[in-house]
Order: sequence, then C-alpha cells, then structure tokens
Amino acid sequence: MLRKYILGWFGLLIVAVINGGLRDALYKSAVGDLVAHQISTVTGITLFALVIWWMSRLWPIQSSRQAWTIGLIWLMMTIAFEFLFFHYVTGHSWSELLANYNIFEGKVWVLVLLWTFIAPYVFWRLRQ
Repeated sequence: MLRKYILGWFGLLIVAVINGGLRDALYKSAVGDLVAHQISTVTGITLFALVIWWMSRLWPIQSSRQAWTIGLIWLMMTIAFEFLFFHYVTGHSWSELLANYNIFEGKVWVLVLLWTFIAPYVFWRLRQ
C-alpha cells in the first residue's frame, strides 16, 4: 500500500506544477507575487484534497498509523524535492527557498506542507 501512495505523490507533484503554471499564466501579473502565492496556496490545497480523496477511495488506508506514515513520507518527499530541485536545478539560493516559509511576510506555503502531512489521516478518519 505504501508503494502506491509513494507513487501517488508524483501525481501531487504534477498537480503542483500545473497549479503553479496556472498562477503564473493567469493571475500573477494582475495581483502581484504575494497575493498570487496566497491564491495558489489555497487552490493547491483544494486540488490536493481532490487528488488525495480520490487516492484514498482507490487505495483505502487501513489504519491511522498508515495514514500518518503516508503523510510523513509525502511531507519529507515534498520538502526534499523543493529544496533539492529548486536549489540544484533552478539555482535558487537557500535563503530564497527558506523565505517561502516566512508566515510573518504573508508566505503561506507551509499550509500546503501541513495539508500534505495531515490529509491522509483526515480522509482515513472521514471514512471511519
């Protein structure tokens, strides 16, 4: 079961890329960087919810422990991808990447990470 959910994370990655592309193409220039970041956080969480709900119906999670394990694996994969890809492939500095976690400056990306972590448990719990 965990293998399926690890592979399912790549589906979330595709959704995130599409969400970011739509942000950049459709509304970033109209609302600015910060507001676009905040909007795409909400749309990302919503899209993730749909995909995770679908996965949880396709591959029912068997226990709360399994749900938390899936969430933790997804969280670690997401953070690793974000820092490694965006630093080594696209050339963003470490300080630039860490700035995305500054809630005091309106950066709400951490909510996507929190949702990625807790969503498997939420959908497991809803099925109980």
